[in-house]
Amino acid sequence: MNYFIVLYILGHILKFEGLFLLLPALVGLIYREYAGFSYLAMAGVCYLLGTLLNRKKPSSQNLYTREGFVTVALSWIVMSIFGALPFVLAGDIPSYVDALFETISGFTTTGSSILTDVEVLSRTSLFWRSFTHWVGGMGVFVFIMAVLPLMGGSTMNLMKAESPGPSVSKFVPRVKDTAKILYGIYIAITVCEIIILCVFGMPLFDSLTTSFGTVGTGGFGIKNSSIAAYSPAIQYTVTVFMILSGVNYTLYFCILSKRLKEAFKLEEVRWYLFIIFAAAFVIICNTRHMYPTLEETVRHSFFQVGSIITTTGYATTDFDLWPEMSKMILVILMFVGACAGSTGGGIKVSRVLIMFKTIRKELSLIIHPREVRRIRMDSHVIEHDTVRSVNVFIAIYFVLLLASSLLISVDGLDFTSNFTAVVSAINNIGPGLSLVGPTQNFSVFSAFSKLVLMFDMLAGRLEMFPMMVMLMPTTWKKR
Repeated sequence: MNYFIVLYILGHILKFEGLFLLLPALVGLIYREYAGFSYLAMAGVCYLLGTLLNRKKPSSQNLYTREGFVTVALSWIVMSIFGALPFVLAGDIPSYVDALFETISGFTTTGSSILTDVEVLSRTSLFWRSFTHWVGGMGVFVFIMAVLPLMGGSTMNLMKAESPGPSVSKFVPRVKDTAKILYGIYIAITVCEIIILCVFGMPLFDSLTTSFGTVGTGGFGIKNSSIAAYSPAIQYTVTVFMILSGVNYTLYFCILSKRLKEAFKLEEVRWYLFIIFAAAFVIICNTRHMYPTLEETVRHSFFQVGSIITTTGYATTDFDLWPEMSKMILVILMFVGACAGSTGGGIKVSRVLIMFKTIRKELSLIIHPREVRRIRMDSHVIEHDTVRSVNVFIAIYFVLLLASSLLISVDGLDFTSNFTAVVSAINNIGPGLSLVGPTQNFSVFSAFSKLVLMFDMLAGRLEMFPMMVMLMPTTWKKR
């Protein structure tokens, strides 16, 4: 393990977090809130610590896969530890464990909250809370690689550890240029949503925080009723942008580079859209009796399907009151998640497709042992390493799901609350069912259970492997 390169990169992370914290400090200045001083102080602390860690470049700048995975895992932990402190210093969330839960939930774009009344928070903290979604959505390392030349080609190991999906590819030969393209698309979608929401009458502050949560697929709202308090036009807009944010960004790159044939060949995106429309149609039929008009039924159904499959977590209605069939569909969507290469969480549509294609291949081999069958996606052969990685991911995913459900059951809450809380945390969704439903929160859990759920949120956002690798004793041995 090259400890010096890990610490050096952590220094960059802290410096950038210090710069990010200046934004809520500016919001505090605009709204004349004393909470802004807490964020300004933490910005200074983070930048100073980062500068100290960056004093000397390490002699060996080789960043292998092991260092890449450990660096990413530690960076998200360190970022959360320092990002939680302003909540406590400002007095908005007095308990540090609760503040850490809220911050990890923000950076991992989970959107689960321990707050019983979000509207009492200062605007400064509300902004930071939502901005953590935007920072964590695309990934802090993608941002850093877009603006800083770190370790040359070896930074691909950082992108592999942080980016969602079974495999990570570059749009263009240089990782730095790929990162710039990703963030360019990310910023463009965010700005478009902010403008449209303002046009439909949403205040600028609300538009900013809502767009951060939508495009980052996070889900922190600034009102206790989430998005239900806004007009139907705003709800439709958020629905569209949630679905767009759950699409593989390769589609947008293909459209921008005028490779429309390749864009239409993306199998994952086609299945993603099919699942959304099929699920929404069934829920519309199942919940039609609950709403006075068909339009309202369609609006709530598409909003919640889009919110859950993209793991955003916003709500316009209490879907915990829906019929069992509709709730079951939403739970299935929690597992499926969005597309790989998007800001969404979950297992990912591409992994689900590979898993089903693997099952079909193995069943076919039982009948025809001599058959040579290859698994393909978008007309390309899927390498064996990718298939193996998907299988291992699924295995770790369900082991962690069961273990976490068992651990938090010590609180004595009902099975539905425990199970959907863990599913929500691992898939970075936000709301679950029963005691953690869309009108409830996670304050019912003990400090121990919150720590378990925090680990789940980080493991889910980083696609399991970085957090698992960090826990292995052999990882920390010197080469």
